[in-house]
Amino acid sequence: QVQLVESGGDLVQPGGSLRLSCAASGVIFRISAVGWYRQAPGKERALVATTTQFGVTNYADSVKGRFTISRDNAKNAVYLQMNSLKPEDTAVYYCNIQNVAQGNYWGQGTQVTVSS
Repeated sequence: QVQLVESGGDLVQPGGSLRLSCAASGVIFRISAVGWYRQAPGKERALVATTTQFGVTNYADSVKGRFTISRDNAKNAVYLQMNSLKPEDTAVYYCNIQNVAQGNYWGQGTQVTVSS
């Protein structure tokens, strides 16, 4: 059974930083693409950043230069370093993992609130 557990969400002031973590189990992590998505109130879930099993990364334009996605295949973990946070970054952040052998899976989400 595939499980994704996110952590690291918090309340932070504008300009601050947070690091989100996602721990995966039951999945063939090394062959998986992994990523972070977010959903703000009243909006659809949207891509934040992804990284393929080959290390190719992709970012939403709104977070380029501020957020960094990374993965640790030895720990079955994916991270999102978020710097220079803005109020518009407020959302529930979801971890996603997918591969051709097992399919597509989501975590339960972690709340990030950017407010003074």
